[in-house]
Amino acid sequence: MKHSGASGVTMELTSGPGRDRDPDAAPGSRGELRLLVRDDGRGGAVIGAGSGLTGLRARVRTVDGTLTCDSPPGGPTVVTVRVPRA
Repeated sequence: MKHSGASGVTMELTSGPGRDRDPDAAPGSRGELRLLVRDDGRGGAVIGAGSGLTGLRARVRTVDGTLTCDSPPGGPTVVTVRVPRA
């Protein structure tokens, strides 16, 4: 919220089949956890050099997860993290 100008944020954590339904998933896959964070700020966030999102994505990758950011100009910004369940 520091740079976005957002007045609020929502978070949603879900657990679901995820990769279980993917025919290319690794044997024994047990689904995934998904964290969705949405703010009502101005948008324009990017994953790139100097961005805190870059460090977060690197950490998520250490557990075979993914981090995506959808942040059109004018907002909202939506960051989604998906990690496989153990």
